[in-house]
Amino acid sequence: MNKVSLESLFEGLQKQMTAQLNTNREFIEHPGSKGDALENAWIEWLQKYLPNRYSVDKAIVIDHEGNTSDQIDIVIYDNWYTPFIFSQNGFHYIPAEGVFAIFEVKPEINKDYIKYAADKIKSVRQLKRTSTNMINSGVKMPPRPFTKILGGILATSNSFTHENNTTLEKHLKAQSGLGALDIGCIADYGSFYIDYNGEENTDLKDKKQFEERYLNYYNTRTANKIIFSSTENSLVTFFLQLTRYLQQAIGTVSAIDLNAYSSSIGFPIDQEL
Repeated sequence: MNKVSLESLFEGLQKQMTAQLNTNREFIEHPGSKGDALENAWIEWLQKYLPNRYSVDKAIVIDHEGNTSDQIDIVIYDNWYTPFIFSQNGFHYIPAEGVFAIFEVKPEINKDYIKYAADKIKSVRQLKRTSTNMINSGVKMPPRPFTKILGGILATSNSFTHENNTTLEKHLKAQSGLGALDIGCIADYGSFYIDYNGEENTDLKDKKQFEERYLNYYNTRTANKIIFSSTENSLVTFFLQLTRYLQQAIGTVSAIDLNAYSSSIGFPIDQEL
């Protein structure tokens, strides 16, 4: 039986993304253009390697009441159960129900950028979401609780490079509640994820309790420890951890209640066929 070296394949993947990021950083001088180039580099890479069920774009997230998030550098969202995306004046508006994950992209990671990312994450998580029945294998399934929204930061370099991880960990752990970060990647330093103490209250099963259950989870969990990868595997380990979260921790997003959106134009949707 022939074999291929997975280590070599992962090393090639790491080099490919590193080269793309470094090229954008080195040759695009205008700050606004450099920021766009970095965002696009991450977006294109995620679009290439994530399964087709996940869409990736920069966007603004919207809820059925018309509330909007801040502009988000990277939104990973569902394109199966979330049937529409508004595009207006060059911006995508994605319903909150379809969001899997959100990321802020920065050239480096530092105290201010971590706080900035936390505020962006909070602006999405605080939006109102709906959940309704869906058909699975011909069986009508009840509304499911709101899925968690993964939040993180993606950077090229680490401003704390000459210090140990203590300072970086302190600033990451300082973000709490709806703005707490889950995962991140510093391309020339390492990826990381934050291990939290706290469980979702699964006793809150009624549809009217879904928002309370979701908010309580974020507002009561506490950061336990932060796990960093090695520098040479930063992008690969980030991708593997992200995919693990998407497929096995989040799964399928809740089915969107289209009546909640259609009520804004005064049209009640027929519930039966």
